[in-house]
Amino acid sequence: MAEGLADRGYLPGPRISRVYSRWAKGDWGALLTGNIQVDVRHLGGYGDLATRDYQAEEYQSLNAWELYAEACQEHGTPAIAQICHPGRQSPRGAGERGFLGQTIAPSAIPLHIGDGLAASIVRSIIFGCPKAMSQSDIDRVVAQFVNCARVLAQCGFSGIELHAAHGYLLSQFLSPRSNTRQDDYGGSAERRARIVLDIIQQIRNVVPATFCVGIKLNSADHNASDFEDTMTQIQLFSDIGVDFLEISGGSYEDPTMMGRGVRDESSNAKDQSTVAREAFFLDFAIQIRKRFPNLILLLTGGFRTREGIEAALKAGVCDLVGIGRPAVLRPDFPRLIMDDKAYSNREARAVFSKVPVPFFARLLQIKVLGGGAETEYFRGQIHRIADGLPTYAP
Repeated sequence: MAEGLADRGYLPGPRISRVYSRWAKGDWGALLTGNIQVDVRHLGGYGDLATRDYQAEEYQSLNAWELYAEACQEHGTPAIAQICHPGRQSPRGAGERGFLGQTIAPSAIPLHIGDGLAASIVRSIIFGCPKAMSQSDIDRVVAQFVNCARVLAQCGFSGIELHAAHGYLLSQFLSPRSNTRQDDYGGSAERRARIVLDIIQQIRNVVPATFCVGIKLNSADHNASDFEDTMTQIQLFSDIGVDFLEISGGSYEDPTMMGRGVRDESSNAKDQSTVAREAFFLDFAIQIRKRFPNLILLLTGGFRTREGIEAALKAGVCDLVGIGRPAVLRPDFPRLIMDDKAYSNREARAVFSKVPVPFFARLLQIKVLGGGAETEYFRGQIHRIADGLPTYAP
């Protein structure tokens, strides 16, 4: 999901605080924010929040972050800020780099958003070709992540989550498909993970010991050639002491986090268990649990019912369940799930259809437009919450 509710200066304001205040009243175990970008020059979308290296006199900017953290946590719910750099997935005009400014990435490999001439033209217009990052670029990005975490800790958030999934910059470094470097930041699973390890270590040096530091990673197919590389990287993150690992998946190239290209969310196939029907990335979570039994796992993507959530937890597949789109339609979703006296299993659910993909997107076979339709619909529903209006399922 993406809120698209930043005020001037990419700061949080009353509207986004109103949304999170509504969720804070819903008895959630914790709130994970949408993306907070670490570099105002590179945003993942128009309306993204972003931090700067604020000077002491910029107290009004810091106060905006403090008010946001307070709204998220006003009912005692801890808030974890998801911090991100989009890398090559930053559209033109999003941020301060200028419409003709290049995106950055570990290697100069453009997005592949579809086959054919139309997809190539769309990609060129919206994203262009990224610039391969120099050592100074890498050092700057590491410092920006650390600065963002420091600011958010100072302003009252309970922790941060590094967004190293969905094809954003840190995910681009981790994957051999987008990182073909042959230096200290590429060429092996360990070196591709170096930038993330540097960020985690340096964040730990500037935040309180009680400040939570988690990471979101993409799932990997057990049969894929890079599966063992992913396991190696998770071992490194576990060894350095991340507090939790969130499992998600997809990217702009292949938006599986939106349920595109995975099993139908509303499937009633008798040969699938409830949890298998709901959890998009269940198989990968099972593999992680086998190898890393002590790592706190947050499984996100596809959960819609009490039965599905309960089955995943009882089976030990994960420790925490992430809920996205149902939280927009039902900000009090935890009450619906937890109160088995007031709500039967038949009632304790938020099942809805996928947002229809525009005809031209199907015609052009551009996958990102399918995920984009889903994001835009739910962004609009989040804006309705900000305006005090009811939300509607697609």
